Amino acid sequence: MSATAHPPDPTALLDAWLRLWNGDLSLAPEIVSDGFRLHSVMIDGSDSSSVRGADGLTAYIRAGRAAFPDLKFVIEVPPLFDGAYLSVRWTATGTYGGGFPGAEAAPGTVVTFTGTDTLLMRDGRFGEYWLNADSLHMLRQLKAL
Repeated sequence: MSATAHPPDPTALLDAWLRLWNGDLSLAPEIVSDGFRLHSVMIDGSDSSSVRGADGLTAYIRAGRAAFPDLKFVIEVPPLFDGAYLSVRWTATGTYGGGFPGAEAAPGTVVTFTGTDTLLMRDGRFGEYWLNADSLHMLRQLKAL
């Protein structure tokens, strides 16, 4: 992006982020930088260093949606903007389709959980992502504990 270019509206960028998580994976290259990095503890306890760039994020989203094909994210609290940072609280609801390791919930179980995304905007795209999700609540609903 040149110095004279105008950065995209953060609200439009957030809207695209929400659509990405709701299944429009084609948006990832448009809104995520090549150096994009996720910061989170993964559900299996590993770190998130493997989730980099649009391809890494797309694979991460696809893996989550495999167990919940109709997963739908909605914004619960209006976003907070502070310079290059954006933070938003969301709720996700989806129907368990089976296949989650250790889950004893029956396929068809509706699961709802919440989380907060904090994103760093750089050069008109998201460059870093801090995820804090209530995975414990989700695992309890899946009877995986």
